[in-house]
Amino acid sequence: MELSFLTITEALALLSRREISAADLTEACLRQIERLNPVLNAFITVASVFARSEATTLAPAASAGEQSPNLQKDLPLFGIPIALKDLYETAGIRTTAGSKFFADTIPAEDAFVVQKLKAAGAVLPGKTNMHEIALGVTGVNPHYGVCRNPWDATRITGGSSSGSAAALAAGMCLGALGTDTGGSIRIPASLCGVVGLKPTYGRVSLRGVIPLSWNLDHAGPMARTVRDVALLLSVIAGYDPLDPASVDVPIDDYLAHLEDGLKCWRIALACGEYFAETDAEIGEAVQLAARLFESLGAQVEEADLSWTREAALANGLLVQADAAAYHRERLVARSENFGADVRQRLQNGAACTSTEYALARRTQSEMRRKFENLFSDYDILLTPTTPIAAQLIEGTDAIEQARRLTRFTAPFNLTGLPALSLPCGFTSRGLPVGLQIVSKPWGEAKVLQAGYAYEQATTWHEAIPSLCVVG
Repeated sequence: MELSFLTITEALALLSRREISAADLTEACLRQIERLNPVLNAFITVASVFARSEATTLAPAASAGEQSPNLQKDLPLFGIPIALKDLYETAGIRTTAGSKFFADTIPAEDAFVVQKLKAAGAVLPGKTNMHEIALGVTGVNPHYGVCRNPWDATRITGGSSSGSAAALAAGMCLGALGTDTGGSIRIPASLCGVVGLKPTYGRVSLRGVIPLSWNLDHAGPMARTVRDVALLLSVIAGYDPLDPASVDVPIDDYLAHLEDGLKCWRIALACGEYFAETDAEIGEAVQLAARLFESLGAQVEEADLSWTREAALANGLLVQADAAAYHRERLVARSENFGADVRQRLQNGAACTSTEYALARRTQSEMRRKFENLFSDYDILLTPTTPIAAQLIEGTDAIEQARRLTRFTAPFNLTGLPALSLPCGFTSRGLPVGLQIVSKPWGEAKVLQAGYAYEQATTWHEAIPSLCVVG
């Protein structure tokens, strides 16, 4: 198989046996970027010189590892190419946030989690394309170009972590980081057929990540398998005393119980009027997934979650208001430098009244309690990640797509709950379908265990877009 389509787990095994080198893996990904980025536009900045230098620097560690059994313990991502959404500050490499305002910004130091990736031995091939300032879910960026879906280049990737998902699906990297404020990890993961995790709010440091909403932003990992996502989370999770949003809660061993199974678990399957507004093929794929969970020994019960509509609406209001607060000076001084859809949403946020904001925060408290009660009865919740598959780029309305695509993801930003998206099928047009798994706060290990059990019983995650296969 082409090296760039290895999973992280597979690549680490080959690296540990010295059957391949970090340089081999890096070059394979850079070749895919060179071949496919002109078509997919997944990267804003390709850092090939930096990546090759990092891979070369790792060579002495590999030689020492012949005598040291602790190489993978000390460097758990040794030689693995990990792409970064262009919100993560990177020393010496520009960080644009997909915006004209930051087009020439070159940070002096790395974001906290980027420091963690480097310390773990990761190689960073570049900064991925995204919806402008992360305020949107199409990946149609007026400043850096449209990011295209590897399964059908005429369709959107989802967003705002658009390029991270596209790069993974296309074999341009083995793992990636995204951010998620209303679904921006899970939506592109769903539409591009990869795995994405939004951890609990406060689980992963946001220091050095350009904000959209201080109250709702989440940083998280993306990869092609659940095990790989678990490994990435184990590297980037942890308390950061310099991040005001970080919470000092013990970190689970996310890999230890992946294979423990789901026997006697109680699972809620979202239903009700709100979830009925789902395309038939997606609804059917999620129903089939629920039956598979039953075959794995779990008890699945339908639960009417139509009340989550309120959570999605409140999250949308808070996102826009918080974004308008962060970008207030830019919005006043040079509003024309924002794309039309982002400018409109920022202006809507700036017009939000204190009463509206206070009521949305009250809804946030109420929704947290409702989910606390739900998870006193159930281990996990299943929903579609998105109600629709990837839409055509031509004629897409970014504001309307934000409303539609965040329906089932935004409630879990408002409540800060851990939520995983993983592939669960394809539509008749060959477009990926995502399954969302949610659990209680700090329940990342549980959603990963459930996702792994489902993934091992299916083959959806093994599919590769025909566009991306090397001839």
